[in-house]
Amino acid sequence: MTSATPIVQLSQVEKHYQGVHALKGLDLDIHQGEILGLFGHNGAGKTTTIKLILGLIEATKGQVRVFGEDPTLSEARTSRRQLGFLQENVAFYDQLTGLEVLSYFAKLKSVPKSQCRALLEQVGLSHAENRRVKTYSKGMRQRLGLAQALLGDPKLLLLDEPTVGLDPIATQDFYQRLEQLKARGCTIILCSHVLPGVEKYIDRALIMGRGSLLAEGDLHDLRDKANLPMTLRLDGEIELPEGLREYQDSSDPNKLTLPIQHKMNVLQTVMALPGLDNLDLHLPTLEDLYTHFTGTLQMEAEQR
Repeated sequence: MTSATPIVQLSQVEKHYQGVHALKGLDLDIHQGEILGLFGHNGAGKTTTIKLILGLIEATKGQVRVFGEDPTLSEARTSRRQLGFLQENVAFYDQLTGLEVLSYFAKLKSVPKSQCRALLEQVGLSHAENRRVKTYSKGMRQRLGLAQALLGDPKLLLLDEPTVGLDPIATQDFYQRLEQLKARGCTIILCSHVLPGVEKYIDRALIMGRGSLLAEGDLHDLRDKANLPMTLRLDGEIELPEGLREYQDSSDPNKLTLPIQHKMNVLQTVMALPGLDNLDLHLPTLEDLYTHFTGTLQMEAEQR
């Protein structure tokens, strides 16, 4: 259930940097307990959007509100304490131990130091809490960064490439942690280039290109907007009826390519075919949709 008032609200936001139009009229509402995937190539406007939400920069035009406040104002200190942020290339003081690093950030954030050891255990670093950070692997530094972002039980969490350097088990643990945070009402903005990894965890995707919003919605919405075909791969000694032959792939007669709107009718027919041993269904993935929107729509925008 989403809150009536958005946690984050951007209204017709533009940002210019010395002649570069980094954002162009961006509208965005993010509600409590939502995980939003923010995607786009380098230069798409993702980092600018995050900096605006953090209050690190001001919009050239439009309005930014976080917890109902302008995040750039000094009066927004209380709201900032509800934020957690993990940047892509995390860096810490190499000579400090993991526990000392987390204690330092806890002091900056006015968070009880008692949280530090519990968070280090949650991210799997309790065994290395007294080791200097210079001895940490990239994955360990990333987990320390995640622990830093979770200090103070944030209500809004911004994560930029959070699984870089994590092995598959640590990545799975990370996403389980996000689901726990979401269940407690935390709102999460997640930037990642590893689209297959995030697909099943996000509620909504925002796809950007050169400062513009190219597409927005959940997977179902994006599939409807993209109108990409789905495929069925059939195994067995099968005689396709006349009605299905129009969907046959010319190079592979057991592969059907069809509009996604025809899925249920075709599946019902296929499942009743004698000799069918197995079938594989492929719906357009988040990666397929991202490629479509960043390619097709970006090209259309540049031709205008």
